[in-house]
Amino acid sequence: MKLKIRLQKFLAMAGIASRRASETLIQDGRVQVNGKVVKELGTKVDPNVDEVRVDGEICRLKIKPVYILMNKPKGVLTTVTDPFGRPTVIDLLVGIKERVFPVGRLDKDTEGLLIITNDGELSYKLTHPKHQIDKTYIAKVLGIPDEKDLRRLRNGILLEEGKTAPAKVRVLKKGKNFAVLEIIIHEGRKRQVRRMCEAIGHPVLDLKRIRVGELALRGLPPGGWRYMTEEEIRYLKNL
Repeated sequence: MKLKIRLQKFLAMAGIASRRASETLIQDGRVQVNGKVVKELGTKVDPNVDEVRVDGEICRLKIKPVYILMNKPKGVLTTVTDPFGRPTVIDLLVGIKERVFPVGRLDKDTEGLLIITNDGELSYKLTHPKHQIDKTYIAKVLGIPDEKDLRRLRNGILLEEGKTAPAKVRVLKKGKNFAVLEIIIHEGRKRQVRRMCEAIGHPVLDLKRIRVGELALRGLPPGGWRYMTEEEIRYLKNL
């Protein structure tokens, strides 16, 4: 992710000196950005891209790792910011000072378990298809799928970009003109569960993700969030 911050703020965050003392370092010509001396206080750097040195020594941010589990509510975007001013999951994290980002996505009308962190390595592990981490959804669908429909989901559905991996599916409840399904997938395609259900002729009426791997919401209300436990963090890192 691109993140541009003022050079003196970067130096303070890296523990080099206070922001005011960092300004003095810059004005004294002791700071280099990508091999060039920088004396302008308004200079901005990207900690993920630019190399910053003070007196020849490389500076790195001291970032406190943050791991959050949220029950994302409907109507909220799974993004850091939105150009149209719509609410995002980051807006719900009142009191969090660290810069964090959601791992993967839940579409605007889907609620449920979402991991938010600033650990890029963990984010990569959780979203890369090769790691095949199960994601469990509860889907209320229009109509009642028969065994043939369920078998299609279990065998994989052909979408525009290719066939989905086999899903684990079971019927939890049957109503007058709806059914509630538990669907477990390990891929993360855009609107995947909704598109799979549409393909068998039973569009989703309501969708919630209740589990990622062995992580569960544990009674969090929609919009609620909590820091992950040490045990949960270890579990994710050992996947």
